[in-house]
Amino acid sequence: MMLGWFRPLRLLRAAGCWAVPGRGSGGESGVKLCVRPPRSLADEAVQIRAAGLGPGQAVTLRAQVVSERGHLFNSCAQYRADGGGLLDVSSSPSLGGDYLGVAPMGLFWTLSPASMEKPHQKLSKADLTGSPMYVNLSVHSGHTVPDTVPGPLLAKQRIERWYSKPGVRRIRLREGNVRGSLFVPAGDGPFPGVVDLFGDEGGLTEFRACLLASRGFAALALPYFGFEDLPMTMTDFHLEYFEEAVNYLQKYPKVKGPGIGVIGSSKGADLALSMATFIPQVAACVCISGCNANTISDLHYKDMHLSSLCYDVDRIIVLKSGILDMSETLKNPNTNKDSIIPLEKAAGHVLFVVGEDDKIWNSKLFAEEAIKRLKEHGRDNYELLSYPGTGHSIEPPCSPFRFATIDQLFGIPVLLGGEAIKHCYAQQDSWQKIQDFLRLHLC
Repeated sequence: MMLGWFRPLRLLRAAGCWAVPGRGSGGESGVKLCVRPPRSLADEAVQIRAAGLGPGQAVTLRAQVVSERGHLFNSCAQYRADGGGLLDVSSSPSLGGDYLGVAPMGLFWTLSPASMEKPHQKLSKADLTGSPMYVNLSVHSGHTVPDTVPGPLLAKQRIERWYSKPGVRRIRLREGNVRGSLFVPAGDGPFPGVVDLFGDEGGLTEFRACLLASRGFAALALPYFGFEDLPMTMTDFHLEYFEEAVNYLQKYPKVKGPGIGVIGSSKGADLALSMATFIPQVAACVCISGCNANTISDLHYKDMHLSSLCYDVDRIIVLKSGILDMSETLKNPNTNKDSIIPLEKAAGHVLFVVGEDDKIWNSKLFAEEAIKRLKEHGRDNYELLSYPGTGHSIEPPCSPFRFATIDQLFGIPVLLGGEAIKHCYAQQDSWQKIQDFLRLHLC
């Protein structure tokens, strides 16, 4: 009797489908959940379908991930099968749950800490090349809301989300003053080289560099404080450190020269703009949610000095939820002209990526001010991607939406802004355009 369902079940599982044995609402064969491909890169979309349901049957789709630290992240959405008992998430709208409307990757985009977990945590992975992130998807009877007991299980499937393609190498660096991780694609190359910088959370953040290597770039994840023997806090920065990283990457045997790219987010974005301005080897700069002025700490390079644009803490707004709204705290760069980056000196091209609902600072205004300055100096070496409904933390499309983040220093939640589905569509759109921009200008 068991063999009657076991053999086709194995075939379904191999094809990316999983059925719960027994009589289901769709008939004798039970309900089948098909996720294709069952193994994919973390920035790739997958197709989710459920078959064998009753016509118009109400179901809830759920996704669950257990992080490497043992924390549970989940999401859910309510759907109805079509008249033939089929549910295709790429065309069917979610009727409730964590998102509404047609969003083929909505279950992934809205993964958030379960109710028993500390809120506003980020779903992240440390082992990027050795193992995948496992996502458990399931179909349940009836409509249930987030963080409640789901209805009877109809079908399930576990899929793998990888950050690296086979053959991507991770090389930990202690070269001169440079610290970090270099990710190199499989093959002989040469590959376009990119320096990758994140914001004021400090430490070493590698996932974007690893994904870039999986897309054909030699990417150096470069920490600049809070890592190994680097300064533990954001004291004055010296651009010579970043120049040393550029020179290292430029001379690496598998890197295509002569131009090097740099991509930076938040504080890392204004550092990227400064690198493009003062380091001639930088041929392409991606500024994500950045400022047109040097922020937080003074910046030095040879005889050059940029003072720091500071925050006005008296303008912090404490929301009823206890989350801090910092959006009005960073002073206008025009109040401290010595902090403004003279971007017109940049030899390479600049891509600005901004969210119009950024609640950390007004990154759209800062990008417009930078572009205004470039135009005044007769420069046209820029592009702007501006996304409505999008917050501060614009990351590759594998990254779930976060409305707020935990401040690393004070442990208090800080507002990031954005609307989940709009924000994640912006991540999906900008990620491909960032890659196209880097390939165009680093060829």
